[in-house]
Amino acid sequence: MRLWDSFDKNEISLSIIFVLVYIFYFWLSRRVNRQVRILGLLWGLSIGILFDFTIGGGLLDFYRQNDTNHYDLFDVVYYLVFAPFGFFFFYFYEIFHINKKTFIYFTLAWSIVGVAAQWLFTFLDILTLQKGYHLAYSFPVFLIVQTATGAFFEQVRKREKVWSST
Repeated sequence: MRLWDSFDKNEISLSIIFVLVYIFYFWLSRRVNRQVRILGLLWGLSIGILFDFTIGGGLLDFYRQNDTNHYDLFDVVYYLVFAPFGFFFFYFYEIFHINKKTFIYFTLAWSIVGVAAQWLFTFLDILTLQKGYHLAYSFPVFLIVQTATGAFFEQVRKREKVWSST
């Protein structure tokens, strides 16, 4: 693994996004149970890496991260940016008291957030779409991911107290 080929717009942008996302995470996470916080981080990281390795790389290779198709330090930073979004999904699911009637709207909203984030990453040259892949193709992927995340979190809520007592 290399450090990076060149330190330019995408590395600077990714560094700023990383800092902002984690500041927001630490600010919100104080109220949430430790186990749920960790589970949210692991879920976001795992789902992000899973889909990035299947759609973004591997057999399909529809987009590349950063400057090259070789891994470097900022690919790790890119993957670590995914982690808090699993937690954010859980957090806002609780804050907005999502139920069977509001689940579809919440899932649609988070899918739009996902596509918007991917658009931003493309705009900042963090992602480069290739092989005829278009941003709109990501929307169904995000719908599936957000639906699975909601179903998973419903199971967590049944078994775990989400809000911490401190």
